[in-house]
Amino acid sequence: MTGLTAEGGHGAKNTPSPPPLGEGPRPPHRSQARGEPPDGAGPGRGRDWPLYEVFVRGKRGLNHVHVGSLHAPDDEMAVHAARDVYTRRNEGVSIWVVQAADITASSPDEKDPMFAPSGDKVYRHPTFYEIPDAVPHM
Repeated sequence: MTGLTAEGGHGAKNTPSPPPLGEGPRPPHRSQARGEPPDGAGPGRGRDWPLYEVFVRGKRGLNHVHVGSLHAPDDEMAVHAARDVYTRRNEGVSIWVVQAADITASSPDEKDPMFAPSGDKVYRHPTFYEIPDAVPHM
């Protein structure tokens, strides 16, 4: 027996009947729990979702650390998915998600021309300054 579904409001479409119990598809892979689109996903089902990079600040941390990536349909869902996947043990106090397409980075090949100008500016190095013991996190 087949069922009829209306996908996207474009009319009825034949769908196969579900297999008997025990003969169905396997449970979702853990990559799907991380928000990655399943193999063979159609439009609107994960394949076209943007990639987000996830940064988490730990309870004892002073900065956010990159912990992984995930796919999500929008920013809000990316934050929720990141919380579920990367802070399951209450280890985070803050989460940042950034679409990977919005990140601009220098190339490791550009290391010398990018950072060489700071080498001749010795005043930028803390060797000339005495830092008091009372100053934390230095």
